[in-house]
Amino acid sequence: MIEILWGQPLTLVLSSDGDVQKFSTIEQVKYWLLKQWPVADEARANALKQVEAAMDCLVPVGVARRAFAAAARSAGFIPENLVVHTARRAA
Repeated sequence: MIEILWGQPLTLVLSSDGDVQKFSTIEQVKYWLLKQWPVADEARANALKQVEAAMDCLVPVGVARRAFAAAARSAGFIPENLVVHTARRAA
């Protein structure tokens, strides 16, 4: 199976412990929406619909990315680039 890159990877912070996941292909996104997603809400359903449509070349990949980003916000995930990283000082 050939995976389809969907542009710049989207890295999400998944927990308060700082666990992150990088999403770089549309197949990976579909898998997560189907198997790993923590909430089954309307945003997830819409993202899955748009991802599948993009995989079938019915909508642009950007539509799927935006729907996935909305589902991530709805699930409480934060884009890594929006998290403020603090430098720890050596004691």
